[in-house]
Amino acid sequence: MIIDTHIHIWDTNKSSYGWLSGAPELLKRTYTIDELDAARKTAGIDAGVFVQADVQMEDSLHMLEVARNSEWIKGVVSWLPLADTGWTAKLLEEKLLKDEYFVGVRHLIHDEKDPQWLLQPAVIESLKILAAHNIPYDVVGVLPEHIETILKVTELVPDLQMVFDHLNAPPISSGAHYGRWGELMQEVAKNKNVYAKISGLGTVAGAQKFTAEELKPYIGFVLEHFGADHCFCGGDWPVSLLAKDYVYTWEVYKTVLSSLLSGEALASVYAGNAIGFYGLKL
Repeated sequence: MIIDTHIHIWDTNKSSYGWLSGAPELLKRTYTIDELDAARKTAGIDAGVFVQADVQMEDSLHMLEVARNSEWIKGVVSWLPLADTGWTAKLLEEKLLKDEYFVGVRHLIHDEKDPQWLLQPAVIESLKILAAHNIPYDVVGVLPEHIETILKVTELVPDLQMVFDHLNAPPISSGAHYGRWGELMQEVAKNKNVYAKISGLGTVAGAQKFTAEELKPYIGFVLEHFGADHCFCGGDWPVSLLAKDYVYTWEVYKTVLSSLLSGEALASVYAGNAIGFYGLKL
């Protein structure tokens, strides 16, 4: 079994998606889950998880509705207004905790000017609420400072499970092995509540460097330091189309992973770890 833990859909009639105004033309349209069906079958993907694409509840409610009507989508990583602890608690109590497809939370911290956005007192209080309910948090960081912030979050909210989306943008394009990114990832990996999501590496690397050979050192690095029991995968469709197509993306990931792992460890990275982290019901 292979679970794609990072799929986006968006409907420009349902939410604002402010970031799309500055995005490449390829992404400036509605993307539906039906568009992915043939490619995911070819790629051998058995189940999927939606991940938020807007800092509005309309986006999350849209994903939850689509998930309820999709045979293979098993969870939704929602947005929550973490900077408003009262509103966060209210949405959880009145809506999200009652929804079987709600499995996690994310905020677009890479779009915030302050890389320490998560350290605001109100946000920390909201993260404590997530931890109390065993709700994991997806970290979409792109800077070393984002990893430094997560190191502080682990001290302030020690029970919160977190995962670094797209491995927090390793320096693949520069070919650095492994620079400040590597030092910080090695440090944060010591915390057993922090996981690594092997996803989005095509857009991180750039299309010309999105090959198994180029990615292998970085994927091998996170497997070594986080452990095969703390990594899982995501295709990052449709953003990943900026680099290569969906089937190619998964071919690269599978080539690298099968060269580094086998048996139970490989099965854990493909599915078992994601099931445990998000509490997926298959």
